[in-house]
Amino acid sequence: MMLPEGIKVITAPAEMAAYLRGVRGEIGTSPAVLLPETTEEVVQCMRHLQTADTPFVAQSGNTGLVGASVPDDTGTQAVLSLSRLRETFDLDVANRSLRVSAGFRLSEVNDCLAEHGLFFPIDLGSDPMIGGMVATNTGGGRFLRYGDVRRNTLGLSVVSQGEVLRLGSPVRKDNTGPDWKQMHIGSCGWFGTITEAILNVEPVVAEQATALVVPSCDAAMLTLLRHLELRVGPLLSAFEFMSRASMAHSFDHAPSLKNPFARGEIPETALLIELSRPTKAPWDTPLDEVLEAVLSEAWELPEAPLEDALFGRPEEIWALRHALSEGVKAAGPLIAFDLGFTRDKVIAFRTEMTCKLAEDFPMMEVCDFGHLGDGGLHFNLVKTDGAVDGAFEQELRDYVVDHAVTAFGGSFSAEHGIGPKNIRYLEKDRQAGVIQHFRAAR
Repeated sequence: MMLPEGIKVITAPAEMAAYLRGVRGEIGTSPAVLLPETTEEVVQCMRHLQTADTPFVAQSGNTGLVGASVPDDTGTQAVLSLSRLRETFDLDVANRSLRVSAGFRLSEVNDCLAEHGLFFPIDLGSDPMIGGMVATNTGGGRFLRYGDVRRNTLGLSVVSQGEVLRLGSPVRKDNTGPDWKQMHIGSCGWFGTITEAILNVEPVVAEQATALVVPSCDAAMLTLLRHLELRVGPLLSAFEFMSRASMAHSFDHAPSLKNPFARGEIPETALLIELSRPTKAPWDTPLDEVLEAVLSEAWELPEAPLEDALFGRPEEIWALRHALSEGVKAAGPLIAFDLGFTRDKVIAFRTEMTCKLAEDFPMMEVCDFGHLGDGGLHFNLVKTDGAVDGAFEQELRDYVVDHAVTAFGGSFSAEHGIGPKNIRYLEKDRQAGVIQHFRAAR
């Protein structure tokens, strides 16, 4: 493979190792890792790779969960790492917009924005880079209030077929033609490599109130959600659910986590509910009081949806939510699904699928959690009787995805993207004409 001059390239196996391993244990091989520092260098890299007829995998922060940023095991795919792509960081405070290179991590962006009383409102347990967040259209725990990356992206720079495309701008109202940037957001790099984004940023939260709520039954969760939306409207910024198994594994994995439940008895399901606002006027009722009052009203609802409510410091309650992924991962061999449904189907799916798995795959423990407010479900299955081989994993994936998509009209990828673990379902889930359109546009 001909390598571009002046651009850092790694070929030593020991140095490449970090770029060839995924978060969920995927391991690939590669002839080289290319590390451009500017958009123009990305253009040069992609032209060289095309000339050499070398396929490549674009890699951002390598925090994805579907193996999309790791090369396969053929040894033919180069890695185009965007981790050194940090040439632009241009904040327009008056416009509340940020032009930023793809190689900045979310934490770095928010650290810099905090000095101006702003933040990028995508809340995650991991720390990805901006390019990967746009490519996968990340959602996060506060989707209910702020939406996903798509909703918060004003413009993009994309390298496609050796050219730099400038799509969109900081101008928020622009109806001069199709919004071409949208075809790249959530495309997982299908149409090009994202090198820069113009992001909408929001005022930092001035006040928040958080509670752990124990619903009386699974069906009561939607009753509580509707009650809160009607009573507090846009103040509701998060409505997350956590299963007993996912919480138990998190407490086991991280002993420093505070178990807030009475006598340490973990309920079957708990809800993390958050109210927040960017301003706090002297005449505003404190949000702690608002949340307590609204939940007190829930006790009186005919459906009796509430069993218990625990109030605490937001950072402590969110620490449990953000510990779930690592806790479940540490529990044993994991097969994880990132599913999306209409909100009314989330509970129905997990109830039916839990019963079916107990009959057909009794060795799998359901350790799910998710964003009930937006219909997202992290349906995690931990194998309790040993390792998972490839054939078993594929059988189980087909089983779960078929039920999620066919029986419940859901999505097999709510926010994690496609990648090698999901690509087989894309053609099954989409009309042939749509797939042909994808390929033609590429």
